[in-house]
Amino acid sequence: MRNTLRTLAIALLTMVTATTTRAAVKTERIEYKHGDVVLEGVLAYDDAATGKRPGVLVCHEWWGNNEYSESRARRLAELGYVAFALDLYGKGKKTTAGDEAAAMAQGLMSDPARMRERAALGLKQLAENARVDSTRLAVIGYCMGGTVAMELARSGLPNTQNLRAVVPFHASAVAAKDGAEGDNKNIKGSVLVCHGAADEFVKPGELAKFEKQMSGATVDYQVLSLGGAVHAFTNPKADGSFSPMVKYDAKADRRSWEAMKSLFVEVFSK
Repeated sequence: MRNTLRTLAIALLTMVTATTTRAAVKTERIEYKHGDVVLEGVLAYDDAATGKRPGVLVCHEWWGNNEYSESRARRLAELGYVAFALDLYGKGKKTTAGDEAAAMAQGLMSDPARMRERAALGLKQLAENARVDSTRLAVIGYCMGGTVAMELARSGLPNTQNLRAVVPFHASAVAAKDGAEGDNKNIKGSVLVCHGAADEFVKPGELAKFEKQMSGATVDYQVLSLGGAVHAFTNPKADGSFSPMVKYDAKADRRSWEAMKSLFVEVFSK
């Protein structure tokens, strides 16, 4: 009996130790530059893990690279990936005011080439990190960041050929702009669009246009349409105060995250 209890105690201690070890997530703030603009991203990883791991780039909402995008990077690190929450605006540029966010987003998105370059610099930081297997990369993005994720995959810029998965969450625009449909041929990985079925920020016909483009470019894609979910359904701070159409949905958040996890297991095992 004593030996049995001792064995059980050792087993429980081993489980607790293993759990604690797996949860050793670290974050680092990394400065880098796009021309004269100083950017600051957040790298998240499990310090206890060994060997090179797949890397996931996180593209933030129009509010800037804030605690929400950092939290998503940490969650990815808990899954065993190395994640980098990039900065699309500049060090310290983030807000909670809608008018400021709109102005910053407009400044970024008004120059598609510059926006793609800035996103690619974030991908470079991730791909060149010593903990990352640069042949196994993915990019995810939220709202504006979802559009940026798609544009990065379309860009053909360095390291994008190793993007095995592209996952935009509640992005208003996922199709290539008219005249730029040919860029879809640069998408090498699988695309998962996580869409709130009640999201009025997505223009009518946007998803049909996207699906036609993906089929034409022979891109592996899927659209997860989440019934009842509106814009920003993954962000717990979206309480409807900014707009009734901008609100968190726990069920949609969970289901879309699980779909992303499943895709990552599939593409990174190849």
